Amino acid sequence: MSRIGRRAFLTGSAAVLGAGAGAAAAAEVNSSHPASVAPADVAVPSPSAQWQMSQAQLAEREPFKGVHQAGILTSRQAQSTFAALDCFAPDRDILSVTLQALSQRAQQLAAGGPVPLLEVDAPPADSGILGPDNAPDSLTVTIAFGASLFDGRYGLAARRPRELVQMPTFAIDDLDPARSHGDVLLQICANQRDTVVHTLRELLRTVRGSLQLRWVIDGFQSPRRGPTARNNPRNLFAFRDGTSNPLTTDPAQMQRLVWAGSGEPAWAVGGTYQVVRVIRMHVEFWDRVGLNEQQNMIGRVRDTGAPLGGTSELEDPRYDLDPQGKRIPLDAHIRLANPRTAVTSDQRILRRSYNYSRGFDAAGQLDQGLIFVAFNRSPQRQFVPVQTRLLSEPMIDYITPVGGGYFFAPPGAAGDDWVGSSLFA
Repeated sequence: MSRIGRRAFLTGSAAVLGAGAGAAAAAEVNSSHPASVAPADVAVPSPSAQWQMSQAQLAEREPFKGVHQAGILTSRQAQSTFAALDCFAPDRDILSVTLQALSQRAQQLAAGGPVPLLEVDAPPADSGILGPDNAPDSLTVTIAFGASLFDGRYGLAARRPRELVQMPTFAIDDLDPARSHGDVLLQICANQRDTVVHTLRELLRTVRGSLQLRWVIDGFQSPRRGPTARNNPRNLFAFRDGTSNPLTTDPAQMQRLVWAGSGEPAWAVGGTYQVVRVIRMHVEFWDRVGLNEQQNMIGRVRDTGAPLGGTSELEDPRYDLDPQGKRIPLDAHIRLANPRTAVTSDQRILRRSYNYSRGFDAAGQLDQGLIFVAFNRSPQRQFVPVQTRLLSEPMIDYITPVGGGYFFAPPGAAGDDWVGSSLFA
């Protein structure tokens, strides 16, 4: 099947609605049968066992302090929020105090613990939406700075990371200025949605005198539905996401691909560039495309995640055995994103992306997509070449990047230090 046009997609909607009505009727009939009850031989945890598992997960803690910030090499939690803020602190000293307070409050929330009690008539020290105790819930707060923070306001221009610029607009982009860029980015991740909501609320309360929201977007990760624990979750095009990520357990790879080093200002060494791109997926359009064509555009089998012609997700696609693209098209997403050549081996990026779904637009189309997140040592050496290659993939007809930005996540904090303190030293 050839790629369909958006007009053809719209004219086919009536048939889809008719099919949906039939499916709904069938579901109503089937729901009256006792077959929907779990079979007797399937073990269902008791309410007590479920509660214990929930408590164990809530008690999991990710250390806030370390050589590098948490939330970069950390395995993706289920829920996230990305919040960009603009700074209106009157001077450099107030900015420093604000970022110190932000870091310290994030550390407190990541550690968890009982909510402080104040006088009855005083405003509560915490919103209390998690109850009297804030469970850690694997919470991570990653703090990053945008290029605009290094303008003339605070005397930081000479300390700007070498490649930190405002994210450029690529040929396929339709960036909304109100949902792009920012002075500070907060990446908040945890296993439960209410933990993320609570954390954003508390952090904003902490910095409300100097930082204000510019844009925010909530993300979620699909569960790992198998067939093995190593299989990656799916994005909203139904394909597995993050299959060819570099190994976060390999320090040499991380030093080469993620952590900033020589050539950067001294305070930035050990940090990393964070690229965030909010990519809208035209899911209704995508859902009208034949499965074979979808798979050829991606370069993988949708069900298993295996490269075309293969049997398992983590299998090497062996482009060297398919130089003419007869098995995996030369313009397939996986082939352009990671050609697996000696020349492109240093262009790999560490992806930590999330799905998003934020209702629908004025035309009645679902607003769903991907919060693409990439950590890299050098955007010019890594992200930009990858993105430039992808401008020629067929999938660009089905996606539109609408927001995000370039940011720099400083090194982690240790001892009495706080994230970003060395910027002001």
